[in-house]
Amino acid sequence: MSNQIRGDVHHTGCMDDQVVVRERADGARELRVNGVFVMDDAETSSERLLAHELTGEVLVGGLGLGFTTRELLRNPEVTRVVVAELHREVVDAVDLPDDARLEVVVGDVREVIEGTDVVDAIVLDVDNGPDFLVHEQNAALYRADFVRVCAARADELRIWSMSDNTALREVLGRWFHDVVVTEVPVTLQSRREHYWILTGKHAVRSPARA
Repeated sequence: MSNQIRGDVHHTGCMDDQVVVRERADGARELRVNGVFVMDDAETSSERLLAHELTGEVLVGGLGLGFTTRELLRNPEVTRVVVAELHREVVDAVDLPDDARLEVVVGDVREVIEGTDVVDAIVLDVDNGPDFLVHEQNAALYRADFVRVCAARADELRIWSMSDNTALREVLGRWFHDVVVTEVPVTLQSRREHYWILTGKHAVRSPARA
């Protein structure tokens, strides 16, 4: 991958994480961190839906296997994509388009977002949602203080989750005018399940954004 990659953002206590991208016996490609299942390429509809109808400049927290990022880059109305990914091993394992609009930053998504200029949208897919954390410190991403930071830098915030979460809905409602919760039906090894996308739209102006 010849896209611009920066690694100047500090990691926050996760340097010893075990990151595995492997081919399963069923032929699917799977990402695990410290033994925790993050995603595979057998069911990617919710990851691709994260990118639906976004335009302009988008900051993505969490590369995963790259489906959200690739979907964004298919849209000519997306002018810039910045991806913050904590693990360099994930970046090295994912094949992304050679696209001048794409920048990948190896580092903590909190630091990347706090240091960014205003963008049109922020997409967070760094855990399995607030109820199923990959890293315990990521709980801060779903609390009021950090959502306020996101609202100061983007008019829309989308968060991927394995479950709906009432507390996160309420936090989004504090800093965004509209909150939309999308239930995404998926099939996981012949089981019917649901993933969720929680979206805050049209950020309430805060002192940091004014």
